[in-house]
Amino acid sequence: MRSEVVGALRGWMKEPAGDPGRVHEEGRRVRAAIEEARDQVAHLLRVRPRQVVFTSGGTEAVNAAVWGATRARPGGRVLCAAVEHSSVRDSSVRLAEVEDLPVDRQGRIDPDGVTAALGGPGDELPALVHCQWANHEVGTLQPVAHVVEMCRRRGVLVHVDAAAACGHLDLDLGELDADLVSVSGHKFGGPPGVGALVVRRGLRVDPYLVGGQQERGRRAGMEPVGAIVGLGAAAAALAADGVARLTHEAARARDQIDRILSSALAVDGVELVGNPDPAGRLPHLVCLGVAGVEAEPVLLGLDRAGVAAHSGSSCASESLEPSPVLEAMGEDPSRSLRLSVGWTTTEDDVDAFAAAFAPVVAGLRSLR
Repeated sequence: MRSEVVGALRGWMKEPAGDPGRVHEEGRRVRAAIEEARDQVAHLLRVRPRQVVFTSGGTEAVNAAVWGATRARPGGRVLCAAVEHSSVRDSSVRLAEVEDLPVDRQGRIDPDGVTAALGGPGDELPALVHCQWANHEVGTLQPVAHVVEMCRRRGVLVHVDAAAACGHLDLDLGELDADLVSVSGHKFGGPPGVGALVVRRGLRVDPYLVGGQQERGRRAGMEPVGAIVGLGAAAAALAADGVARLTHEAARARDQIDRILSSALAVDGVELVGNPDPAGRLPHLVCLGVAGVEAEPVLLGLDRAGVAAHSGSSCASESLEPSPVLEAMGEDPSRSLRLSVGWTTTEDDVDAFAAAFAPVVAGLRSLR
């Protein structure tokens, strides 16, 4: 978590407990803290505060989006590419018939494929279209604005999973004007266990969690006030001085990823997976394909050198199945390596990877 978040949490823990739904002084103070955080998140995302619905994280926000959209058009299909996050795919399959959207070798959604799937005049319209802002495994940016525009013309709701992009790109959700956008706090230095669903002005969908009138009747349950305060502090830190800090962090992340790529691609049999154009992918994340060795031993070798990395292989994830993202792109998940940097990443961290990667790969290849 960012230092501003830790400071905000420490300060909040000293405050008296109170139910924000009550009119006594303690309740009003809690309500004021929640609404201040809502203003801070809205300012970062360039939307109105009333559009921000706090959730327990990106996964709940996604589930709420799918639930609301499919309830609004019962029986309608959901259009979803295989490169979407598992929370997007799994929540959609549970509630509707899902039609796959095609992607290219870079993991990019084909806008023409979306147009074809929407159908022509007289065809039954889908209930929802998913289009992530950026891919969480390979970093590829999607044609979000184009897809939102196409869906708006046809009167179809569209959900944008912006969890991987929020806090790393300057997102103007007001200009995008998507129906539903999900974000997650821990992705940009906020606390774990908190996120938001941003709902387009004028859109009304059934709430996913019921049993109370919290969040203006859009999400029931006592608010996780400390986490919300922390999320607001993270958003405020990035939005300060006209998102100057976000811009600076993104530029530094891009430089660090460029150094990581340079050292990795110097090793024979290593290639970039995803969009080769830096402008077409996230600044802080890169995926590599490593020929001749499987991912798990590479991860273990890097871990011994003090470098934490990830892979799309089933052995390196919580799932028993390999990454559907990489399979959809025609890549081998068992030989993938995903590296990312964050606001705390130092040049020494990057040097540690550069020093360890080639020897780890060479040592493993020598065992064949």
